[in-house]
Amino acid sequence: MRFRKSTHAVYKTEYHIVWTPRYRRKLFVDGVKQYAERILQHLDGLDEDIEVIKVNVQPDHIHVVMVIPPRVSVAHVVQYVKSRTAKILKAKFPFMRQAIWGREGIWSRGYCVSTVGLSEKEILAYVEYQGKEDKGQLKLDLE
Repeated sequence: MRFRKSTHAVYKTEYHIVWTPRYRRKLFVDGVKQYAERILQHLDGLDEDIEVIKVNVQPDHIHVVMVIPPRVSVAHVVQYVKSRTAKILKAKFPFMRQAIWGREGIWSRGYCVSTVGLSEKEILAYVEYQGKEDKGQLKLDLE
């Protein structure tokens, strides 16, 4: 994984996000699972600097690892992904409308999110590299 650059930041913000269908229903059987993985990998409408790294669809929950820049709220990205995928999945698989009886959405309300961080060794190497890089800069005598 690499550091990314934006206008005013250098970042490595990767998130592991997990969510479930309502009532933890096992909706993602064989054809549905592959279709859900495909749409999650290539979801339209996300900012160009949001990247889906990995998707794992289980019968009753979904894992996604995403790079989300610091200027974008993780909660807004999850909300968009869940609402967009629900619409696409219900259009393709009508049985999902009946599987969640009496409810509009197929996803449960909540989600789990954790950061995918650097190890202490990587951080120390980065700090050391920065010290070496700074030594080559112009030195001014401000007396």
